[in-house]
Amino acid sequence: MIHSDRWLTAVLALVVLAAGAVSWQVYLRTPLAVRAESLAEIPSEIDRWQGADLEVENDIAEMLDADFNVQRVYEHPIGGFLWLYVGYYGTERGGRPEHTPWACYPSNGWTIVRQDVIELAPGSDLRANEILVEREGERRLVHFWYQSYRKEGMLGHVDQALERLRNRVFEGRADGSLVRLSTPLDVHDSEDGARIRLKQFGLSLAPLLKEHWPEEIAAS
Repeated sequence: MIHSDRWLTAVLALVVLAAGAVSWQVYLRTPLAVRAESLAEIPSEIDRWQGADLEVENDIAEMLDADFNVQRVYEHPIGGFLWLYVGYYGTERGGRPEHTPWACYPSNGWTIVRQDVIELAPGSDLRANEILVEREGERRLVHFWYQSYRKEGMLGHVDQALERLRNRVFEGRADGSLVRLSTPLDVHDSEDGARIRLKQFGLSLAPLLKEHWPEEIAAS
């Protein structure tokens, strides 16, 4: 029993020392400056969807407090449209948004009618939170996930935190983004049809985000 206690104490001491070393390593690293303009170069045409930029109003931009925002509406030539929002948060900003769809929709008068987690393709690592929201008779289907420069399809705070820790230790950066797609549902549109277009668009969008991911460089 004594030997077992000593062994456990030694292991715990090593864990504490390792955590301290990691924290000190992160603390000593030079702050990173963000170059996020590349996100604006995400194509305005994706799988025949034609996009147009939408301005993020000043009060909303201040609330979101992102390093860079992309907001667009995409329309398809055979009909239908969807909205895209990407909010990017650099390492020095904490790498994750404080305002998420879970809170933003209810605070703007929307009711979350239903929620689920979906795969965008069978066996795909790209998953999304799906919520159906409603306000004064208007309904929207929403897909959103969190993405880093190396991983997509994160769903909440826990997997974001693990990803930021891993990236900060091994890559020296811990940036991330919120990716949100939404589309209206009217009397002529089914949830299944709306889900299919959001899934297809999301599958095409995710690799484009990686391709246009912001740079982070040591601040001079």
